[in-house]
Amino acid sequence: MLLDPAGSVLLLQASDPADHHKPPWWEIPGGGMDRGESSAAAALRELREETGVRDGVRIGPCVWVQHAEFDFGGYHFDQQEFIHVAWCDPNAAGRPAAWRPEALEPLEAVAFQGMRWWALDELLPSQEPVVPARLREFLPALVAGNVPDEPIDIAADAAGDQHPRL
Repeated sequence: MLLDPAGSVLLLQASDPADHHKPPWWEIPGGGMDRGESSAAAALRELREETGVRDGVRIGPCVWVQHAEFDFGGYHFDQQEFIHVAWCDPNAAGRPAAWRPEALEPLEAVAFQGMRWWALDELLPSQEPVVPARLREFLPALVAGNVPDEPIDIAADAAGDQHPRL
């Protein structure tokens, strides 16, 4: 989850190419870990692959975890997610303005439609679906600089959806 110096978060817009009845949603960049890869290294690699962001980023600790089970693109996913916070370097050229993915997988290439920086005052009242589903609940603390000592389990409770992709 990439934050800029002003506290805006970078989200990718996506839709399910196999189910056009699902509404589009906004999600944090991310993906699978390669064999032997740490979650921090995977977060940095996925950020580069899905957004083109290479320089001026500092990967922080894993701040959230969740178990997610959902159907997307005709496939069933059952995964444990490790969500790291990352910050744009305020001394670098600034936050990336253009979406230039470097290595999208075929399913991602048809699912992703672009990126947007969301300020908290835009994201919190928005009705747009987001992934993780509890992003609006936990993001303000991170933007305020409150990084948890241990990752917080942000999985939706039994009454709520984990992903709009379900």
